[in-house]
Amino acid sequence: MDVLIVGSGMGGATTAAALAPSGRRILILERGERLEDTSEARDPEAIFARGHFRPMETWLTPEGARFNPGNYACVGGNTKFYGAVLMRYRAEDFAARRHMGGTAPGWPISYDEIEPWYQQAETLYRVRGAIGEDPTEPPHSGPYPFPPVPDEPEIADLRRRLKRAGLHPASLPLGVDIEQWLARAATPWDAFPDTTGAKMDAESVGLAEALKHPNVELRTGVTVDRLEADASGRITAALTSAGRIAARQVVLAAGAVHSAAILLRSATDSHPSGLANRSDQVGRNFMNHNCSALLALSARRNRSVYQKTLYLNDWYSGGGPNGEPLGNVQLLGRVSGPILAAQTGLPRWLAQVISDRAIDFYVMSEDLPDPDSRVTLRDGEIVLNWTRSNWSAHETLLVELKAGLRRAGFPVILSKAFDRRTPSHQCGTARMGKDPGNSVVTPWGRSHDHANLWIADASVLPTSAAVNPSLTIAAHALRVAHEVAERTAEAAA
Repeated sequence: MDVLIVGSGMGGATTAAALAPSGRRILILERGERLEDTSEARDPEAIFARGHFRPMETWLTPEGARFNPGNYACVGGNTKFYGAVLMRYRAEDFAARRHMGGTAPGWPISYDEIEPWYQQAETLYRVRGAIGEDPTEPPHSGPYPFPPVPDEPEIADLRRRLKRAGLHPASLPLGVDIEQWLARAATPWDAFPDTTGAKMDAESVGLAEALKHPNVELRTGVTVDRLEADASGRITAALTSAGRIAARQVVLAAGAVHSAAILLRSATDSHPSGLANRSDQVGRNFMNHNCSALLALSARRNRSVYQKTLYLNDWYSGGGPNGEPLGNVQLLGRVSGPILAAQTGLPRWLAQVISDRAIDFYVMSEDLPDPDSRVTLRDGEIVLNWTRSNWSAHETLLVELKAGLRRAGFPVILSKAFDRRTPSHQCGTARMGKDPGNSVVTPWGRSHDHANLWIADASVLPTSAAVNPSLTIAAHALRVAHEVAERTAEAAA
């Protein structure tokens, strides 16, 4: 096998799509299966009350308590259930920045270096968006491939009210074909899976593009336990539930937690702390956005179906007591009465009354890297010690947002922080850098320690920024694919 890719989520699928035209023999391993389009995929009670799609997997806290992290194991990974927000990190996210809770270290590359790959990723994932509405929007080398998803009437009214309140609502960059989505069912898309291609997820776009080529194969139901290295340090094979699978190049894209766990589990006498871990950074610097759900109520009824079409970055680059950045605000997928009742335990009738008069927001702040916030193993099981940081910035953002919403005519505002059972953009456990002493991979995603090992998922992100990471993962994966192709071509010459 020329290239073995572990994982079919945003990183793995995008890498495969970019490498597929090269003719190299590519095998993608996925521990889950393809989702079938069942009635539960359109049923809010099945999803939010019964947890129909929620995996049974558990991890451990440092104290030994088990919890269900809500990470999905299926073809397409977590993108099958994501909100389809495909937003670029802002240019300032790539530089060191002072926050209320500490300092973000910055990236080993600049925004200008990753920008062409963002442009390619937006084209691949058919992003709907608009340039020029958000003052924090970084430079684009080209337009979005499609115009933004239009506001429903209540959201168009919200946009006007936010502008009158002195705020700057902008169209959310989305990977959704709205006509096709609504033809499927009148549902929001946060947490609702799709098998019709209406949501631009890793399966329906990246993987579908890759599998158009006869040199690409997907195997499902195969769990990678560890990687094998020879005396020279080259990765020779993956040891899996289906046996030993050899490959010339290995791309790890199992997600921030599982990629770290695979590397740690691969420890040998020659590599006692795990593979790719000369720096002792594998598993460290785990980040998970600080997030809250916020419901803004007024006398107006909200009849929206999907709702999630605008965002605010008024406090993204400043707003703290000394000008520190606070974070991003965007609309949630519509929180209907059944969803609200399932999530809060409220009586169904009361939940419906609240939902009918609420517009729902997702409030997100940056979680800063901390070497003690980490993934480790205990008897082979995953232990997650998440040390939440920068929470004061999140609380300040909530205060600022609530004041702005009151100016916009929302007298009653309810908010609730997400708990650790909610995966909010996990990243950071194998960060990229130029110095092998304090990073795991190069800026192009290649292991400092193993010449044929690459990481193409959220593990490598040095910072979490305060926007959804999916497009940044895709842009990084395109860079990885480019380098894999370049190096394998050199080796063959």
